[in-house]
Amino acid sequence: MSNKPPVLSRHQLGEPETLARLDRACREWGVFYLADHGLDQRDALFAQASAFFNEAPAHKNQVRRSEHNAWGFFDEELTKNTRDWKEIFDVGPEGVYGVPQWPACTPGLQQACESHFADCHSLSIELLNAVSENLGVEGSTLAHAFEPDHSSFLRLNYFPTCNDNAAPSGLNVPDDGYLGVNHHTDAGALTLLLTDDVPGLEVYVRGQWHSLPPVAGALIVNLGDVVQVWSNDRYVAPIHRVRSQSNRVRMSMPFFFNPAASVDYAPLASVVSAANPARYRAINFGEFRQLRAAGDYADGGEEVQIDQYRVG
Repeated sequence: MSNKPPVLSRHQLGEPETLARLDRACREWGVFYLADHGLDQRDALFAQASAFFNEAPAHKNQVRRSEHNAWGFFDEELTKNTRDWKEIFDVGPEGVYGVPQWPACTPGLQQACESHFADCHSLSIELLNAVSENLGVEGSTLAHAFEPDHSSFLRLNYFPTCNDNAAPSGLNVPDDGYLGVNHHTDAGALTLLLTDDVPGLEVYVRGQWHSLPPVAGALIVNLGDVVQVWSNDRYVAPIHRVRSQSNRVRMSMPFFFNPAASVDYAPLASVVSAANPARYRAINFGEFRQLRAAGDYADGGEEVQIDQYRVG
């Protein structure tokens, strides 16, 4: 096993050697770097996000997220029922989860977010096709879960400096101090992450935390719970967290590629056999996301995990 995730190229995703490296990364790490990604709104997005997060609290709270509208600004999010040291701004499609809110104080934010959202969606489809091929199914088989509707969303993360940092050695929340984001897996299929040049992201592999430093010109892609279930545990949704920093502000922009709320997902027939039976019962994504969000937003219960849907 390599000592760090590989850097793959978007332009070479269809080549056998790249598909083999992708398969190995998904099995061993659940995460990889992607170069030549074509997300050319990056600089505009970071500039607009920085302007927004540096606005006065009164301006940011004009577009504050609520229990009934998941899209907007928020600064009290929980992970593992524990407060994160961050501010966020979420953007998603109008529908079951809410209505997008755009701040008057940074009028350029909407265009930058919407352009980046569209580019991330196209790239996610390409990546899904590659993952599908490695799992022995046609790309369109999995793409149906995202068409014509999906519940993907873009998050702008702002991590202020913190003088009370924490870094538990294992899978537990801090007894004292803060993490930027406490340890978790992502609920959806894929996450595309743009970061600035400040380190902080860590992944838990082989019983220890590994830093995933920024790689110039590349984004970070990690698998989510949906792909782990589809693959019947061949692939892993990596546990990851973000360390808070005492001397530098950090920003990141994850795009969460999520299926429609109505979708039921389960291990694919191509990876199930008599020797390797299905390890999960069917999971409804809308139900799963709602239960996960109840713990994230308002400490409304235990943060649901796919292990709770295991067979046997």
